Amino acid sequence: MKPESPRPVLLAEYTPPPYLISKVDLSISLDPTRTQVKARFKVERNPKSTAPRALRLDGEYLELDQLAIEGVELLSHEYALDETGLTIHAPPLVPFTLTLTTFVNPQANTALQGIYLSRGIYCSQCEAQGFRRITFFIDRPDVLSVYTVRLEAELKTAPILLANGNPVERGTLVGGQRHYAVWHDPFPKPSYLFAIVGGDLAPVGSNFKTMSGRDIDVRIYVEHGKENRAHWAMDSLKRAMAWDERRFGREYDLDIFNIVAVSDFNMGAMENKGLNIFNDRLILASAETATDANYEAIESVVAHEYFHNWTGNRITCRDWFQLCLKEGLTVYRDQEFSSDERSRTVQRVSDVRQLQALQFPEDQGPMSHPVRPESYIEINNFYTPTVYEKGAELVRMIETILGPQTFRAGMDLYFDRHDGDAATIEDFLTCFEDASGQSLAHFKLWYSQSGTPELVCDFRHDPITRTAELVVHQNVRPSHAQPKKEPLFLPMKMALLGGNGQELDLELESGTALRPGVLAITERSQTFKFKNIATRPVPSLLRGFSAPVNVTIDLSDSDLAFLMRHDSDLFNRWKAANRFASRTILNALAGGTAAATEAGALRYASALAAALEDSSLDDAYKAELLKLPTPSDIARDKGANVDPAAIDAAHRAMSRQVATALSALLEKIYAGATTTEPYTPDAASAGRRALRNAALTLLTSRCGLEDYARLDRHFTFATNMTDTAHALSLLAGIDIPARTRALASFFERWQGDHLVIDMWFAVQAQSPLPTTLNTVRELAAHPLFKLSTPNKVRALLGTFALSNPLQFNRADGAGYAFLAEKVLEVDKLNPQVSARLLGAFRSYRALEPNRMRLAADALSRVASTPGISRDLGEIVGRMLED
Repeated sequence: MKPESPRPVLLAEYTPPPYLISKVDLSISLDPTRTQVKARFKVERNPKSTAPRALRLDGEYLELDQLAIEGVELLSHEYALDETGLTIHAPPLVPFTLTLTTFVNPQANTALQGIYLSRGIYCSQCEAQGFRRITFFIDRPDVLSVYTVRLEAELKTAPILLANGNPVERGTLVGGQRHYAVWHDPFPKPSYLFAIVGGDLAPVGSNFKTMSGRDIDVRIYVEHGKENRAHWAMDSLKRAMAWDERRFGREYDLDIFNIVAVSDFNMGAMENKGLNIFNDRLILASAETATDANYEAIESVVAHEYFHNWTGNRITCRDWFQLCLKEGLTVYRDQEFSSDERSRTVQRVSDVRQLQALQFPEDQGPMSHPVRPESYIEINNFYTPTVYEKGAELVRMIETILGPQTFRAGMDLYFDRHDGDAATIEDFLTCFEDASGQSLAHFKLWYSQSGTPELVCDFRHDPITRTAELVVHQNVRPSHAQPKKEPLFLPMKMALLGGNGQELDLELESGTALRPGVLAITERSQTFKFKNIATRPVPSLLRGFSAPVNVTIDLSDSDLAFLMRHDSDLFNRWKAANRFASRTILNALAGGTAAATEAGALRYASALAAALEDSSLDDAYKAELLKLPTPSDIARDKGANVDPAAIDAAHRAMSRQVATALSALLEKIYAGATTTEPYTPDAASAGRRALRNAALTLLTSRCGLEDYARLDRHFTFATNMTDTAHALSLLAGIDIPARTRALASFFERWQGDHLVIDMWFAVQAQSPLPTTLNTVRELAAHPLFKLSTPNKVRALLGTFALSNPLQFNRADGAGYAFLAEKVLEVDKLNPQVSARLLGAFRSYRALEPNRMRLAADALSRVASTPGISRDLGEIVGRMLED
C-alpha cells in the first residue's frame, strides 16, 4: 500500500493553545551520548481555549524517564506516549506544576535540531520545532514562558556554559570534575528562542553603552586561536546596536549579549534571546581568509540577528504562518542598516539581484506560495526567499506608500502596542492604519496572493496637446493553488526625463498619485495622463524598484542608452544597462544574425563606456555596471524553452564582444584600481577591489594569452582573499596549466582551515568545464568533504546545483541524476539540508522539453524512494504537482 500522505497544517484552522506555560525551569546535565534534561513547568488552562481537557506535549527522539504532576508520578494509564509527543489525559483544572526527565543523544543528532555536538561544542537549534527534541513541551510560538536554566558539564571539555538571559550563579561541583552555571531570562519567550552552549571556547569581549547609559557586556565566543578573526563581527554588532537606537529607538534590554560561532549549523545564524548562535562562516574573517563578500555578509547577518531582539523576540509571531512578520521585517531592517553603512544604491542593486535570482523563479515555479502561506506539511520548508526577501519588499512598499515619517510612527506604535505579544500580520498592518488614518485592506492582498505581477506599460506622447500618457496593465499569472488572481495595490515611483536628463514637473491630468512621482497602481488597467509635456520624454519607471514586479515597456536601444547616461535614479540607471545587455543576448538566442548581434553588443558597449564617464559614480556602483546579467538572469528573462548551453554560448560571445570593444577602458580601470595599500574592509576599499575584479572578468573573457597571463599574475600576487578567490574562480573555468597550479597552491595553503577550504570546493563545482560533474563526484569522496556537515554540502553540491546552470543542466541529464542521488544520501542525515538542496530544480519546468523530462525523471526517482523525510517529501511532491 502507498503510505498515507501527511496531513497539512492549515492557517484557517488556527486555535489558541489549550494550555499555557508561564514558567520553565530546566536543569541540563551535558553528556556526549546521554544528556539528561530535568524540566519543571508552571502550567495553567488557557481561558481563551475551548479545546478538550487533555494536555498534549510535543516530543521527538526523547527517552522519557520520569513524569509527575505536583510531585506525584503519573501512572501508565494516565498518559499516552507516541512518536510525536505525550498526552496527559486529565490534568488538573487549576494551575499546576509538571515535572519530567528526559534523555537525549547529542552525538547522534545529525539533523542538528535540538541539542547536538559540533566539533566538540554542545549547542542547540530550536527554530522552528527543535525544542521538542530536548524535552516534551507545547512547542509553538504563541506559548511564552520565563526561563531559568541550570547547565552542568565536565569542566575540562566544557569550561564555558551559556544560556539565554543574564548569568545568575556558577560554581564547581564536588570533586572538581564538573561545574554548573545558572542563567535567567526575565523576558517571556517562545520555545524556539531557547538556546544553550557548552564547550571549550575563547571569548572576545567588549562593551556597549546604550542610549539610556546602561553598560552591556558584549562577547563573541570562537574556537581557540581564531579570536583575531572575530573583530569585524564585534565591530558590526556594536554599529548595529547603535543604529537601531538611532533609526528605530530600540535599546538592548539584557545585561549581556553573547554570540557563539559553531561549525555545524543548518542555517546562517539564530537570534536566540541574548545568545545568538552563528554558523562560523558568518563570524570569522581576516584579510587572508575572507573575501569582501564575506565581510559584507557578516556585517549584514550579525545586524539581522541582533535586530530580531525586537522584531522576532520581544514581539514574536503567533504561529508559523506569520513567519514573514519577523523575517521579512528584519530583512528590511538589515537592508536599511547596510544601506546606511555602505552605498545605498549598490545595496539596493544587490538586494534586487538576490530577489530576482531567488524569489522571482520561486514565484513562477511549482514552489510558488504567498508571503504568508496558508498551509504546510513541514514548516522548515517555508524559510524561503518569498518569506524573507519578498516579505522585506512588502515592508518597503508600506514605507513608500505612507512616507518615512508616518512609517516610523507606525513602527513605534507596533513596538509599543505589541511588546511581549505573539502577533499577526493583521496586528502589524493595523498599527500603520492607525498611525496614518489610511486603509491598507487592498494592500493586505500581497500577503495572501502568490506570484510576481507584471506591469505591461504603454507610453505615448502627443506634441500637439503637449500631453504624455502612461497606460499600465497589471497581469498576475494564475497558479495551481490560486487559479484566479486579483490586481494588487502597489506604488510605482517614476519620472519623465527631458532631453538633458532633467526630471520634468509631473502634472497629472488623470490618474491617481500617492505623491508627486509615486503612482498608485490598484487596477488591472489604468491610464495616467500628464500635461504640459512639450517634447517626448524618456520614462523612468519603477524607480528604486519600488515594488517587487516585472515591468515591460517598449524602449529603444537609444532610450536605454539615454537612461544609462542620464537617469538621476541610479538604480534605474543600472537597470537600464542590465536590460540593454539582456535584450542583446536574447535577440541572439532568438536567431538574430551574427552581424546584428555584434552591432547590438557594440551599441551596448558604447552606452556602457559613456555611463562610466560619470566621475560622480563610486567604484562599487561602476563595478555593478560592468557586470553583465548572468546566464541565470537570461534564462529567467527568456521564461520558457530554456536551453542553458545556448544561453552560455550567447553570454560568452556577448562578454567577448563587449570586452574587445572596451579593451583600452577596461585595462585603464584595472590598472587604476590596483594598489599596494594594506587590506581594509571599508566600503570604499571594497568598491575599488570590486571594480578591478569586474574589469578583470571582462578582460579574461577575450580568451587571449595576455588575458590569461594577467589572470595568473592576479592570483599569484594577490595580497588578500578577495583577489585570490576571484582569480581562482576564473581560473577554475579555463582549461590551462595555470588552473592546475592555482588549485594545488590554494589547497596546499588552506587545507587545514575548514572554512577557507570550502572556497576550493566551490570554485571547482562552479566551473563551466565539461569535466566538472566528474570532478564534483571525486570531490564528494574527498577526505575533507563530509556529507553530514551542511557547510560542505552547500559548498560542493549546493554550488554545483544552484550556481552552475551549464553543467547541472547537462543535456544528458547526468547532473540531475547525480543531485537526486546525493539528495537521498543527505536526507538520511539531515532532512532540512536535503529539502533545500532539491530546490535547485525549482525552475525545471522552464527548460526545453528534453531537459524538462530528464529533470522530472530525477524528481520522480526521489519521490518514489521509500522512507524519505517529511521535509523532502513535501518539496518533491510540490515539484511534481500538475
